[in-house]
Amino acid sequence: MANRPCASAARCSSTVALLLLLALAGTSSAQLSTSFYSYSCPGVYDAVKSVMQSAIAREKRVGASIVRLFFHDCFVQGCDASLLLDDTPSFQGEKMANPNNGSVRGFEVIDAIKSAVEKACPGVVSCADILAIAARDGVVILGGPSWDVKVGRRDSTTASFTGANNNIPPPTSGLANLTSLFAAQGLSQKDMVALSGAHTIGLARCTNFRAHVYNDTNIDGAFARTRQSGCPRTSGSGDNNLAPLDLQTPTVFENNYYKNLLSKKGLLHSDQELFNGGATDAQVQSYVGSQAAFFADFVTGMIKMGDITPLTGSKGEIRKNCRRIN
Repeated sequence: MANRPCASAARCSSTVALLLLLALAGTSSAQLSTSFYSYSCPGVYDAVKSVMQSAIAREKRVGASIVRLFFHDCFVQGCDASLLLDDTPSFQGEKMANPNNGSVRGFEVIDAIKSAVEKACPGVVSCADILAIAARDGVVILGGPSWDVKVGRRDSTTASFTGANNNIPPPTSGLANLTSLFAAQGLSQKDMVALSGAHTIGLARCTNFRAHVYNDTNIDGAFARTRQSGCPRTSGSGDNNLAPLDLQTPTVFENNYYKNLLSKKGLLHSDQELFNGGATDAQVQSYVGSQAAFFADFVTGMIKMGDITPLTGSKGEIRKNCRRIN
């Protein structure tokens, strides 16, 4: 039978309102929420925090490593724990892609958290959410700001080796490339500068800063020579030697990273690009003047990054083991 027009304007209006309400209900049920585990697993946050505190007590660098895992995960297929999947003879994951191979770390900490959470609430909490919560806790434990983590993500059953190679900004990036790669994920240039402040903690490998300390001119001479002493010029020699991303306090989350940029002591080429006579200079200076402003914008950026195309509802799965599909 052909569709008949509404008998009255009032009925049309109520029908449209009902359809709109149903549409909104369907949408909201698939959104992330800070209260997602309030009833199904209220102990998840204590379980994650406990393991993170122990891990960071053993090795301060772990806090930065977990934040980086979250970043590298979210930039490929969204925040879906695809980075945590191991390669198998029939499955190519993201761990061996150029930005990750021999570089991303902390997987055993996520395994330990997953084990603790599974004991509390079997089959309820996704690896993607565990990674998001652990990243927040890593920042807080090292002195940074806190925020309410939105949860409700599910885990991917796929990964993208190509996406990992193409979407994650390399340390050789200029400002335009950094801005473009962040924009592709729905993140603004302001978000990019704030999120780069995660480099106030952690270490980098010689292979990632060699070109900057030997070839670039926008670098303090004494600082360059200091970094050269632990990073031979020849590629393949000392590639895995480490140096702090933040010269002063690599295990404390504060705004020294930006202060270093003002004195041309950014360790990576991509770091120093944020303060190099370009569009982001003023923002860097604002963070030097106000750690509170940096913290506020960093929190905003982390929440936005956590919102990148999550799997929700019936999509994906809740992995029993973060390293493999169920």
